[in-house]
Amino acid sequence: MSNILKISKEDIIYHLKISCQIPSLLEAIATRKIITETAKKEGISIEIAELQQSADNLRLVNNLIKADDTWEWLKKHYLSLDNFEEIANLNLLSAKLAHHLFADKIEPFFYAHQISYSGAVTYEVILDDEDLALEIFYALQEGEISFQEVARQYIQNPEIRRAGGYQGIRKRSDFRPEVASAVFAANPPEMIKPVTTPKGVHIIIVEEIIAPQLNEQIRVGILGDLFTNWLKEQINKLEIMATLGDEINSPVSPIEIFSEAS
Repeated sequence: MSNILKISKEDIIYHLKISCQIPSLLEAIATRKIITETAKKEGISIEIAELQQSADNLRLVNNLIKADDTWEWLKKHYLSLDNFEEIANLNLLSAKLAHHLFADKIEPFFYAHQISYSGAVTYEVILDDEDLALEIFYALQEGEISFQEVARQYIQNPEIRRAGGYQGIRKRSDFRPEVASAVFAANPPEMIKPVTTPKGVHIIIVEEIIAPQLNEQIRVGILGDLFTNWLKEQINKLEIMATLGDEINSPVSPIEIFSEAS
């Protein structure tokens, strides 16, 4: 028996169909077309030096340090050098289009949603029993036990247990809504009354509330979100017609699918 397995274009399309990947594939194709056509309409151009930098970034992201690494990567993904340049071009075009459309909307968005970018430094222990949680909470308030002792006794994760329940700096969106309301209403340093969620009963010390600042990381995040949402809006306006073999978006009749079940 031969060790070579030959796969045709038809095999690939068929697999995409039966694995239900066609919709996401069509959305990705539509996204690429929207980006390229809008960039052309907006007069966005790319300089050779910019394209070279984008190609270098693409190699860096994929850890393609040596020429042989690049050739192996291209072979693995069935890509040519021209395809590689197209990927670098699309990456750069996406970034430039996002900046062109939304760079001046980042600050207004940030200040309109400033509360979402607040941070909190917390320590947390989650218990299964509400009565036990209240008992420990009052014992902590009275100084009968330390939070570190509670953490050592009730936290299963070794690293978090060793850190005394330290959760680091977390954004408001990182908390469940009921927990976020209590945490960001605290007057640090303060231990808030136990909060019950589907995960259990949370005993939380709020060490610090960090006021939001529009740093580079947040700028990039907002720009990405605005651009992604815009792309989704553009796609939702489209009726995508795909030609797959002899069929053009011709779904099977529900009567045929469910005839046996009925």
